[in-house]
Amino acid sequence: MSWPPHRAETREWSPRTRQSSRADRTLKTVTVSVPPLIGALPVELTGEVARVHEEAIIAVVRLEAGCGGHLAPLSDFLLRSESVASSKIEHIDAGWRAFGKALAGGKASAEAESQLAAVQALIAMVDAAGAGPIELRSLLDAHRLLMAPDFYTARDSGAFRDVQNWIGGSHYTPLDALYVPPPPESVDALMADLLTFANRTDLPILAQAAIAHAQFESIHPFTDGNGRIGRALISAILRRRGLTRRVTVPMASVMLADVRRYFDRLTRYRAGDAEGFVDYLARAAIVSSEAARDSAGALAELPGHWRDMARPRGNSADAKIIAALLGTPILNADTAQRIAGTTDASTYRALARLVDAGVLEPLSASKRDRIWAATDVLAELDALSAAIGKRTAEHL
Repeated sequence: MSWPPHRAETREWSPRTRQSSRADRTLKTVTVSVPPLIGALPVELTGEVARVHEEAIIAVVRLEAGCGGHLAPLSDFLLRSESVASSKIEHIDAGWRAFGKALAGGKASAEAESQLAAVQALIAMVDAAGAGPIELRSLLDAHRLLMAPDFYTARDSGAFRDVQNWIGGSHYTPLDALYVPPPPESVDALMADLLTFANRTDLPILAQAAIAHAQFESIHPFTDGNGRIGRALISAILRRRGLTRRVTVPMASVMLADVRRYFDRLTRYRAGDAEGFVDYLARAAIVSSEAARDSAGALAELPGHWRDMARPRGNSADAKIIAALLGTPILNADTAQRIAGTTDASTYRALARLVDAGVLEPLSASKRDRIWAATDVLAELDALSAAIGKRTAEHL
């Protein structure tokens, strides 16, 4: 498949700060990388890449058909897994317990709040794509959600950058940067073109998602949050095209397992190797879908395992909470009471019995605003990430 490479342009550079090295202060020009317009370009896969793409489509369809309709809680499980893995690529990792506190509305660390915001942004993008075309408004709304926890980044959220940004190198200038995206005045036109490409219905689905993601990362339209929004765009396109209806394919876990390879593939895309990035994402879809199906099987067995541990009476508060744990593995007292349909005192006694039985574990030490988690579900999240990492090393 023929694909145009990025164009290099040399621009004048005026340092904005004196708090930098002499090399930064004397930098006069910068070479930016300008992606091609792709809105109307054909995408024709051939040979091995076409075969792998078809295999990946089948793997995602099997995940959706085998789990989406029969194990609805898996959709939330995979969505959280994808969001957290995407955050970890950006070195944002609060740990599952801190993330659980944030998810249940408790007091949590800044990193946990950021990971929760990534979940909310992904949900917003996928839901919007399921309802209609992927629009600029949905991208900007998702970016606002993502940046909301941080006061300083929130001020620039929901709008494209009006400054030059870069990846790697100096903190002060693009000196020795690994990649310098297009200048800010190019972003509007490039993003309009990208959305045209992302909303086409005549393209191989995973190829469309792969190229749209690589193009988004190359444009780097925001001052911050580009990686997480760009990876969410993959899931949004799969939902928009109807390949997924309930599940989120956890491909960010593949990227996280070998970040260097992921970035190398993006670099090759910028040199014109779009087919190579399609091959990479298709193989990521196969690996992650197969691992997710194994996790679905493990999750499906948990309620029976919990009942064996706790031995609840039929229709008791304990039994009702156990029945809801796959869909709500992290809960506070209000949520537990709503599930149990009983009084505060009865709910707390049920929670205490489930803690004693080893079904639940308190995530917060304080007596007020306590939060509980089904740690078997959290352990399976780690197991899924580990399984994807192992499969990535073996097959990619």
